[in-house]
Amino acid sequence: MSPVESKSKSSQKDHSLLVEVAWEVANQVGGIYTVIRSKAPEMIKNWGDRYCMVGPLLDKNIYAEVEEIKDGDDPYFKAALLLQEKGIKIFYGTWLVTGRPKVVLLDPQSIEKPGVDLAKYKLWETHNIGTSGSQELISNVVVFGSLVLEWFEALRQSTPKARTIIGHFHEWMAGLPILDIKKKKIKVKTIFTTHATILGRHLAINSPQFYAHLPFFNWEDEARRFGIEPESRIEHACARDCDLLTTVSEVTARECKHLLKRKADGILPNGLNIERFTALHEFQNLHATFKEEIHQFVMGHFFQSYSFDLDKTLYCFTSGRYEYKNKGFDLTLDALDQLNERLKREKSDITVVMFFVTKQPFKQVNSEVLHNRAVMEDIRKNCVAIQKQVGRRLFYASTILEDHKLPELNQFVDDYWRLRYRRTIQSWKTDRLPRVVTHDLIDEKSDEIISFLKSRGLKNRKEDRVKIVYHPDFINPISPLFAFEYDEFVRGCHLGIFPSFYEPWGYTPLECMARGVPAVTSDLSGFGDYILQNMPDHEKHGLFVVERGKRSYEWSSRQLAGILHNFVKLTRRERIALRNFTENKSDSFDWKNLIMHYEEQYKKLI
Repeated sequence: MSPVESKSKSSQKDHSLLVEVAWEVANQVGGIYTVIRSKAPEMIKNWGDRYCMVGPLLDKNIYAEVEEIKDGDDPYFKAALLLQEKGIKIFYGTWLVTGRPKVVLLDPQSIEKPGVDLAKYKLWETHNIGTSGSQELISNVVVFGSLVLEWFEALRQSTPKARTIIGHFHEWMAGLPILDIKKKKIKVKTIFTTHATILGRHLAINSPQFYAHLPFFNWEDEARRFGIEPESRIEHACARDCDLLTTVSEVTARECKHLLKRKADGILPNGLNIERFTALHEFQNLHATFKEEIHQFVMGHFFQSYSFDLDKTLYCFTSGRYEYKNKGFDLTLDALDQLNERLKREKSDITVVMFFVTKQPFKQVNSEVLHNRAVMEDIRKNCVAIQKQVGRRLFYASTILEDHKLPELNQFVDDYWRLRYRRTIQSWKTDRLPRVVTHDLIDEKSDEIISFLKSRGLKNRKEDRVKIVYHPDFINPISPLFAFEYDEFVRGCHLGIFPSFYEPWGYTPLECMARGVPAVTSDLSGFGDYILQNMPDHEKHGLFVVERGKRSYEWSSRQLAGILHNFVKLTRRERIALRNFTENKSDSFDWKNLIMHYEEQYKKLI
């Protein structure tokens, strides 16, 4: 390219506008929220005030995290004013997250029923996509799409024709404007990114040979079978009409080819703003600090029945949506059962506590679990009171010693505290086994995790080397059982286990990595596939990949059990070194390194 051509290309980008549209803009409902929010600083760095996000105004509490822009001369503000003049409810402001991106929020629920019906009718008449009788979400999606289209028309009207406008749409819930942008020949370049095909997620749950059968599914028949025809037709049309189709991994690119009938034009791997997790050289100290917090939970949950050496206890966890097969919960449980039997045969003195952190309908935290924790807290308070009393009296006694004979410490404890301490401990101890699930589930009988544990006899018995804690709610500081953040819980664990069967990307092992925690993933997850292709020494860096793509379930289960057994056998020094290697490699997934994949696609359009 000549210097003149190069300067011309650069000049074009300098004047281009980039608009990213997603249902998750300032709306925390899924993994795309993490994508949108975490890469915002790099988008601002590359595009400055020419970058804007568009999303739905659904949460009325959103005004706590966005700040309205009441005056301006930029095209985004002008477009917002044009819609306000039409009586459309629109909010233009700054999202108060790192990078402070501009956001346009449009309220689909502000449109009355006749307007909703009209939007649905136009979608049917123009694009042959029927949504009558559909759920509220689809109605909101259709109305949101029509509002976003009007905003793009206003933006084009407010922008000189020479300036390129790029519209980047994430997932079917945000992609509908692509259809009319193409049909009306509006001068907006479009990219559609599917993070997981709507049909692929359903098929993976219900088809044991999903990947083998992928080329042979009829997408229309399968969409009707699962009752997701409107969503699938919207997604299929967006993939067909966009200028560029992208996805997050080679794994999902195969779905695009066979289910959306279009080959992906580019791969946009997900990253993180690693600086958000960086604790300088403190991450090892943070691990020790939050491991102690998990110790407190484990003591309250298990030690009323029996105890084990916490210095020889490893904490493993898995988390995410409750998708028993897709998230690999089944494979994880199978491998844990094998690990338990192997450690018992070896007469190992290591205990593994495995946490399943997911979301399932429950009535309340189990009263027995709460009671045990409350009594343990009472024991702690007794110990603190005794400690203060003994310390004070011992200090006084040490100043009046005459024959250098050390006093008996027991004489410094009042009978009241002795009795209260003894009674509290006796009331706490029980012959019952520690519960597997911490909450009272609404439908425990049909819960697949519970059913598996019962079938294999994993009941948290004293002789079991693997203990199970099933926590059917997300961890947060207001939890009565874990009074700290999920991020802190992860830091306190030793290993994350995520051997997914279906996972277009998979943020959980990446988030572990960013926190210096080794993790297990699978070759069927986008993240696992990426590190296999780009990180040949991944195990050295604490990332273990279970082979699931071309292996039987039984083979993969044995492999995972072997990975877990090898990890358990590591010395404390070796685990510390592995955490160092893991944290050091996390920078590879910083958005500052991965944002180039986005920029390559934008350059194609400019």
